[in-house]
Amino acid sequence: MGWYSLGLMADRPAPATIRVVIADDHDLFRAGVRGLLRSFGGIEVVGEAADGHEAVALTATHRPHVLLMDIGMPGLNGIEAIARVRAVMPASRVIILSMHTGEEHVMRAIKAGAAGYLLKNAQPDELERAIRQVARGESYLSPAVSKYVVQSYARGGHGGSELERLTPRQREVLQLIAEGYTTKAIAARLKVSVKTVETHRAQLMERLNIRDVVGLVRFALRRGLVDNEA
Repeated sequence: MGWYSLGLMADRPAPATIRVVIADDHDLFRAGVRGLLRSFGGIEVVGEAADGHEAVALTATHRPHVLLMDIGMPGLNGIEAIARVRAVMPASRVIILSMHTGEEHVMRAIKAGAAGYLLKNAQPDELERAIRQVARGESYLSPAVSKYVVQSYARGGHGGSELERLTPRQREVLQLIAEGYTTKAIAARLKVSVKTVETHRAQLMERLNIRDVVGLVRFALRRGLVDNEA
């Protein structure tokens, strides 16, 4: 059937018109998805975001039923944005729409509260099915990634990556460091003091047993916290 339930399914009809926000940092990709969704009928694109912070703000403004969200976005990635979306609008449900098929990405997204995980090479009818299914309160996983959830449940859901042992703010600081922001720029972006950022950086190095900023950047790239598209 192509999907795997993440929990109990809600027996409720989908809204007459499903409001959707698209969050992806590539303009052409957003335009393509927007055009595709308009062809489905009964689905309205109410906003588009280029990063996680913007996605959270649009959620508060437009109260979408579903967010289609990429993982690799600048400033605040899609996985980190899930919890914030759920905080401002618990009824909004997130489908991660990503090129990443690795277990760490999938399980972090599910644990963060994603209702679905769909690959960017999916067929249009699968995208439509996922949106309508999630809007009904169900969940949807692409067949290529559902195996990780099955394996996790088989293991009893134990374990966790090094990223999961960091606080949300530490992961945000780590992402900004990996994106090349200076300590001063990170402080200004997060509206905290330079000393606070330096403390977070020192805690990251201690917790991850990494000695320098270069090591932090390499770690973030290996874990997929930022995309290495160069």
